[in-house]
Amino acid sequence: MPAIRVLLIDDEPAQAFLVREYLRVFPDTELEHTETLAAGFECLSRGGVDVLILDLSLPDSYADSTFGKVQARFPATPVVVLTSMENEEYGLQLVQAGAQDYLVKGKIDGLLLYRTLRYAIERKNAQDERERLIAQLRQALDEVKKLSGLLPICAHCKKIRDDRGAWTRIEQYIHEHSEVDFSHGICPECMERYYPEVCGKRPMTGE
Repeated sequence: MPAIRVLLIDDEPAQAFLVREYLRVFPDTELEHTETLAAGFECLSRGGVDVLILDLSLPDSYADSTFGKVQARFPATPVVVLTSMENEEYGLQLVQAGAQDYLVKGKIDGLLLYRTLRYAIERKNAQDERERLIAQLRQALDEVKKLSGLLPICAHCKKIRDDRGAWTRIEQYIHEHSEVDFSHGICPECMERYYPEVCGKRPMTGE
């Protein structure tokens, strides 16, 4: 599996030491640590962070506003929230608000931490892919809607009048309003009408 770069934002030296020691046995992890949200934002702005471990109580941010600030500025970064034992319910609320998971301080071991970080990345990737597919579907539906309703079409040459009043060939109109490409051919009736010699028949008269 590819290495993951972990950012820990926590102002407690003991907690930071534990996280570093827990991840030390997993050579496919790289840990960076900051003690303030502002310093963490600088690190996130440089890019390359795969997952964030976030303590909510920091010198420059506190409680519910901490996660909200991260979510607003870096919505693409998967976040694992650190909570105290008496705030487990709050951790669940943050997961519902967009965090990928939460960990309770004092109940963490190395394997649990590593798996949580890996799963957080995978869940975020799956979520982003689902949202991308939904956006594509909505775009496709919007394109289909462009071809709904009544279209003025010439009864003779089959050109279509667009919303600007211009008359365009039906192939061009459909191509511009959908993802359809045309492969031109000739139907049997037109073959007999316009190329009778190919069919071994006499020319058809009249339109």
